[in-house]
Formats: sequence, C-alpha cells, structure tokens
Amino acid sequence: MELALRELTLSHFRSHKRAELTLGPQPIAIFGPNGAGKTNLLEAVSLLSPGRGLRRAGAADLTRRPEALGWKITAVLQSLQQTHEIETWAEAGGPRQLRIDDKAAPQTALGRIARILWLVPSMDRLWIEGAEGRRRFLDRATLSFEPTHAEAVLSYEKAMRERNRLLKDMVRDPHWYTAIEAQMADSATAIQSNRNQAIAELEAAQAATETTFPTATLALTSPDPIPDDLQSALAENRHRDMAAGRTLIGPHRADLDAIFADKDVPAKDCSTGEQKALLISLILANARALTRDFGAPPILLLDEVAAHLDATRRAALYDEICHLNAQAFMTGTGSELFAELGGRARYLEVTDTNGISIVTRKDTP
Repeated sequence: MELALRELTLSHFRSHKRAELTLGPQPIAIFGPNGAGKTNLLEAVSLLSPGRGLRRAGAADLTRRPEALGWKITAVLQSLQQTHEIETWAEAGGPRQLRIDDKAAPQTALGRIARILWLVPSMDRLWIEGAEGRRRFLDRATLSFEPTHAEAVLSYEKAMRERNRLLKDMVRDPHWYTAIEAQMADSATAIQSNRNQAIAELEAAQAATETTFPTATLALTSPDPIPDDLQSALAENRHRDMAAGRTLIGPHRADLDAIFADKDVPAKDCSTGEQKALLISLILANARALTRDFGAPPILLLDEVAAHLDATRRAALYDEICHLNAQAFMTGTGSELFAELGGRARYLEVTDTNGISIVTRKDTP
C-alpha cells in the first residue's frame, strides 16, 4: 500500500508560472538557491490537506505577482488502492475552492484520502515560543490520526467567537449563552479526547522503534485545568470572562509539554540542535504510527531540514524515511546536502529566471 503524488501541476502559484511534475513514490530532493521557489513547491503539496497549508497563507496571497490572475494546483494522488484527481484553486479575489474526482468537496474531505506532515524552519522555535504554535503542531498531528478533529476545532472556535462577542458587549442574560456553551462543551470533549489519543499514538510509536533521534515524553497541559463539566464551568465563569473580555478556560488554552526523555530535560531548556532533533523525532513517530493506522506512510514535507543536521544525522534521517517507504519532499540549498541519499531519491533543481521559478529534473544529485 502506498500514499504518493504521481503528478503535480502548478499554475500561477507563488513564483511558479507553470510547473508540471511527474513523480514516483521515492523521496524527492529539491535543491537550489534561496528564493528560487523550493518552499513554494512544498506549500503547494501542503494545500492538498485540510487547512491553510504550511505557511497559513490566505488564498489571495498564493497568486503569482504581478499578474494576480488567481492560482491553481492539480494533482494525481495514489492513496492505498485508489487514485484520486485533486484540483484546488482560487480566482482573483475569490476564496479557495476544491474538487476531488471532479466533484466539489469541503477541505475536510482531503483528510480522508491523504495524510501529509510537515516540518518547516519556522517551527524550530516551537519549544521556546508561545503555546499557540505548539497547539497547532499537536492539532496537525491529531488531524492526521482523526480527520474529524478539524470539524470539532472549527465548531468550538466558531462558538467561542460568538461567546466572546457577547462577553465584550457585556450581555448578561444567560439565555444568550446556553446553546453556545453547550456547543463549546460538546466540541471540547472531542478535542481533548482526540489530542490525548494523538499523544498516546506518538509516544507508543517512539517506544516501539529504535531511532538515532531522541524521544520525547509528552503531556497536554493548561493554565487552568479543563473541568469534566465544561458547560457548567463556563456558566459559572461568565463574570470573570466578562471582565477579561474573552473565554479563559477551555481547550483553546491548552499547551503541549515535551521533555527530552533520555536527559529528563524540558524541551524548552535543550540546545537548539536537540530541539530540532526532538521535532524530527516526533514527525518520524507520527509517520510510523500513521503507517500502521492508515495503511500507508504519510507524505512528508521537510523544508531545509538537511541544513540543520550533520552528515551522520542526515544519513540517519534519510535511512528512516526510506525504511518507511515514505514519499518525502525535502529542500536544501545544495545537492551535496542529499549525498547520503544516493540513488534512492528523485532530484529536482529549482532556479529563478527573471522572477519565474523553473523546475528541472536531475538524474543524479
């Protein structure tokens, strides 16, 4: 069983005026100078999963400039024993749209046919910055195991925005809050359960496999413990929330704690290299767990990952990816960063010509 892109076409997407790629199931090493458009290829692939992609960009930001004609991504995806044709696009000034096998579909449908994980340089500071980034990281992992998690999060956030609007308007009539808080409580139960299950899956995958990357002990925390009866707690907390102008308890305030298991040191206190290695370890653990649960390894997007690793760690990473049989898109400034892959990968060089990205297939690194 496999999960892999067979074809990928970009039209007026970021720096790519037109790019047509024929791909195989093996890892894909993408190299070229900074600013040539390597990460844009990974971003295009990330938009074949639910959400706003690895840069969290709005639809209007993805169109090629200066034309601003809108953009389109088409792909042929081999998913287990089925082949799917995917089209996602946005016309100038319009919202992102999606078709799967020639039928209009919501973004959540992508989570049922594909699993895509990514690691980008902006995540290198995950353990030392605010909880929002770690929560997003955990939710991406959770979504990979449970596609309905996105719907629970969206439902919760929509209800919370309505409640926060009432709080800011100093609405005191309890009848306005009852249905909203019931919806928040129902969604919160699903969110907490999904997140805890994802953490259990990640830790089990780490424990079951020998790896050269460090393992992490994970825990879901919150500044205020989330009560079992969240609906009653929200009702009791309205006065305090009204003073703050926002909801102060719930899964939207959760955080992901990680400890470098071998050293018993919190991730935030580890060296930069150790923090990066922990991130890679969690991505690999996520991939191993999905291989078992989904039936095929996920597609991996690893942006500039090689630049942060020495030759030994690079070789170990490439060996693990190949052992997983995962289609991994990896970027780096030079082909020498992928020397340890040898003939196990497909190589693409990205160059810039007058502001237009050009992708060229290379037989060897």
